[in-house]
Amino acid sequence: MPLLLDQLADGVHATVRHVRDSSPDLDAAMLRRLAELGFIPGEPVQLLRRGPGGREPIAVRIGDTLFALRLAEARCIEVQPA
Repeated sequence: MPLLLDQLADGVHATVRHVRDSSPDLDAAMLRRLAELGFIPGEPVQLLRRGPGGREPIAVRIGDTLFALRLAEARCIEVQPA
């Protein structure tokens, strides 16, 4: 069952399924930027840890690169847990 990236537990590996426009906080340019960073279908992703109090930013690894994402961004990335 697909989940959103922000719903994964810390340390869980998954595969990106889809990047969707599900937040009024993100525009088309930001969604394109996520794709440019490597958040495209089929890419392996891992949620490493969350910010203070389990909030943002969240640290994720996509391929071999580490990124800090806001929750609004993570909620646009649909993943399939490994």
